[in-house]
Amino acid sequence: MVAQAPLSPEILSRYEAVIGLEVHCQLLTQSKIFAADANAFGAEPNTNISVITLGHPGTLPKLNRKAVDYAVRMGLACGSEITRHIIFARKNYFYPDLPKGYQLSQDKGPICVGGSIPVKVKHPETGELYETTIQIHHIHLEEDAGKSIHDGNEWATQLDYNRAGTPLIEMVTDPCIRTAEEAGQYLTEVRRLVRYLGICDGNMEEGSLRCDVNVSIRPTGATNLGTKVEVKNLNSIRNVVRAVESEFKRQVEATEAGGSIIQETRTFDASTGLSYGMREKETMNDYRYFPDPDLTPVIISDEWLASIRAQMPMLPAELYQKFRDHYGLPDYDAALLTDSRELAEYYEAVCDRTTNYKAVSNWIMGPVKGQLTEKNLRDRLFPVSVNQLASLIELIDNGTVSQTAAQQVFALMVGKLETEPAELAQTHGLVQNRNTDALQALVEEVLAAWPDKVAQYQKGKKNLLGMFVGEVMKKSKGSADPKLVNQLVTKTLQAI
Repeated sequence: MVAQAPLSPEILSRYEAVIGLEVHCQLLTQSKIFAADANAFGAEPNTNISVITLGHPGTLPKLNRKAVDYAVRMGLACGSEITRHIIFARKNYFYPDLPKGYQLSQDKGPICVGGSIPVKVKHPETGELYETTIQIHHIHLEEDAGKSIHDGNEWATQLDYNRAGTPLIEMVTDPCIRTAEEAGQYLTEVRRLVRYLGICDGNMEEGSLRCDVNVSIRPTGATNLGTKVEVKNLNSIRNVVRAVESEFKRQVEATEAGGSIIQETRTFDASTGLSYGMREKETMNDYRYFPDPDLTPVIISDEWLASIRAQMPMLPAELYQKFRDHYGLPDYDAALLTDSRELAEYYEAVCDRTTNYKAVSNWIMGPVKGQLTEKNLRDRLFPVSVNQLASLIELIDNGTVSQTAAQQVFALMVGKLETEPAELAQTHGLVQNRNTDALQALVEEVLAAWPDKVAQYQKGKKNLLGMFVGEVMKKSKGSADPKLVNQLVTKTLQAI
């Protein structure tokens, strides 16, 4: 088809994308940012509201201190400069889900300035990982709007104001992202960071983490910025990647056809993979920002900043290094175990009870993680307790149970957090048989049954040793200590 020509690789290579992300993170405070209404997802519509949220005349907002704490935490994690004198402004625009007719936000003095987040991205051609740093322009605090619900009736829209007033941080990057993959990895790292810091649950499906992408194009190698287009409210990392790819191709195609790109806001249709125009993009002047007269300036003192800094947990990069240096784990293990704070803390708790650090890693990356779903991990619903896993590893190390039997013990423990693995192993006959006399009798029985194989072994076919050990293990129904069996078989063959 003729329409495909503009999208050929040769044409696309003449242009490069310039991408900036605006990530909105709902903060996990108990109440809203300027009112005492509950900040909770899933309540009946229009129940977590008050006259302050609805903007009734004469009502006065009061800032939630915890929201400031959480914003500063994110800034410290990103290496941002913390603004010590904070002023909130009114961002004026009309939309039905904005009950006050303005949004309380920050204009000239965002709470965090600068900073960066390193990301690892797979090269699209070579498949090799490369690291790049995404520069953050600023992070600011603001309140969320309500939610418009379109139930298919083109003549009616329902409004739920429960979300109105929910505290948000908005993280705005510089236009330094070059590929859809970089955008996706940056959002992945932001989600991991907010979960580590405990400031946001990162649930994109519930809207507590949302992303807008700004995309423009320019000739490859050029330094000037093109006209940017904003694609709004993307609700998954995959859709962020798809939206960037789609918008890049759309702009290239329009440019090659002799058209121009207009500064506008678009919406992304996940079912088609295409974006559609909503409205021409507003400018800063359209919002008529001015300092809110009802909120006094906030001063972050040295003492306040020091207390926030003291409560900072170890971040993924620090834990990764610790897992490699202190626990001696390989790169793969350290990266997987520090992917979430819950997994990292579980690993360290088990390591406090046993010194076989690699065995702990193997069990968590294998059977434990196999039992976990994303929800269970976030809710810390691990299939076995820290003490159970440590005890099971000790049973293997001291020879009480074999690796094979340990897998059966693990399966029996799942969901029974009070049951001791040693008790389960004893009850179900999974304790290793280390009775030398009994095992010697089995060894002699096996060797007597395979005289031809014994003769071959004696002539130098030493790999038959494994077969003899396996036959003894079968006769013991897996209860024999394989190390002891190996010793007994070897010793008996030498004596023949």
